[in-house]
Amino acid sequence: MTSRRRRIGSATLAVGVVLTLTAVSSAQAATPSDTDTAEPAVRVHAAAADDLADAASARVAAMSVREQAASVVMGHVPTSDPAALNAYMAATGIGGFILMGANVPASEAELRAVTAALTLDAALPPLIGIDQEGGDVSRLPWDDFAGATTLKNEDPAATRSAFAGRAALLQRAGIGVNFGIVADVTGDPSMFIYRRALGTTPDASAARVAAAVEGESVEAMSTLKHFPGHGAAPGDSHSSLPAAGLSLQEWATTQAPSFQAGIEAGAPLLMFGHLVYSAIDPAPATMSAEWHRIAREQLGFTGVAITDDLGMLQASGDAAYADPVANAVGALAAGNDMVLSVVYTNAQSASTIVDGIVAAVEAGTLPAERLQEAAERVTALRLELAAEGRGLPPCGDCAPADG
Repeated sequence: MTSRRRRIGSATLAVGVVLTLTAVSSAQAATPSDTDTAEPAVRVHAAAADDLADAASARVAAMSVREQAASVVMGHVPTSDPAALNAYMAATGIGGFILMGANVPASEAELRAVTAALTLDAALPPLIGIDQEGGDVSRLPWDDFAGATTLKNEDPAATRSAFAGRAALLQRAGIGVNFGIVADVTGDPSMFIYRRALGTTPDASAARVAAAVEGESVEAMSTLKHFPGHGAAPGDSHSSLPAAGLSLQEWATTQAPSFQAGIEAGAPLLMFGHLVYSAIDPAPATMSAEWHRIAREQLGFTGVAITDDLGMLQASGDAAYADPVANAVGALAAGNDMVLSVVYTNAQSASTIVDGIVAAVEAGTLPAERLQEAAERVTALRLELAAEGRGLPPCGDCAPADG
């Protein structure tokens, strides 16, 4: 029987109980049929999340301010050269890396070499993320599992199965985090996000979002996006600041249910979108302390809040967001735990952002306590990856996940 590691309850990472299940076999692949019908042969190790939080706190306390600042940055450079990627991570010390199309070679074996090069320390692996939604947004050419255009018309069990298979592909490649679960909801085919949304109604979206998290949780850490919901905000947030006029009560009944369902299913990351709900806050949610308060106090999210690509704010053309360093500092101050930067980046961009965060702490514009809190949340998630063995090179001879 194929053995796998199962992770439970990561949405309550900092305050609840994390159950880490370790495999007893070298085979690491998971297929949709395994996920739906088989009980994995694993040993269960229950550890208080307080222990994980304490370990993260101790690590962060031993870091310099610059090391803390670097730990909350997820960067990117467009290359698949392992040597160049290894040098980039060593030079910047950043806590995460997002794989885009330019980072994905032609084969899975070559991609394993890429992710291995990004991992400098197996005891504290970086958060390696990817936008692997399937369908319209797919970085892995060999992902043949169904995407939203199909899944939104099928039973939630189909979503669970597809994301279980998709997560197995990520695990095989050494990718720990998927930015793949679109929790936005809209029934309007003219909306930018329509083809990528898993449901056209709040209830339908909530059921499939929860199913996607459940499917992925076997092998990958799920991210819900784009909070507080692109489905009500017309426009493309890659080049504008889409706006919605919903009241908080209207949002709670239309856009919130799918995010709530994903949080309750155990998603450990929540991606904040560059979306303006003007009746709630005139600032984009990425830069809004109020939206972070709502996510944590009203929806009960306790995991890692991460920004959508901050370069998109610059691309919006709004002069208030023309400075990438100010955007990163403002996003952290608002409550994000990790800042993501892709558009307009180069090999020096991450270091420039890190320098800016350090300067903001020294100037008092970013409270040191806020940076420490963010670094502890990110570090706890990285330690969870290490505890599951995800800092180790993935097996090269696993049976392939069925497409």
